[in-house]
Amino acid sequence: MLFQSKKVEEFLAALKEGDKVITSGGMFGQIAKIKDDAISLQIAPNVRVDVSRAAIVGYQGQPPVVDTPNS
Repeated sequence: MLFQSKKVEEFLAALKEGDKVITSGGMFGQIAKIKDDAISLQIAPNVRVDVSRAAIVGYQGQPPVVDTPNS
């Protein structure tokens, strides 16, 4: 398992259905369903994709949540 800062772990744990997020690949979407290690994103009407929970880097319109030293 890769090391994640406490800040990133807290962000990923707090994600909930309905949140508008962006992935590390630049895909925007709204969380439709949360599974153990995957999140189902609605990226367009009637279009959902599953991505790794770790691929979520932030909320739409906000700076990404990143690992920083001493965080």
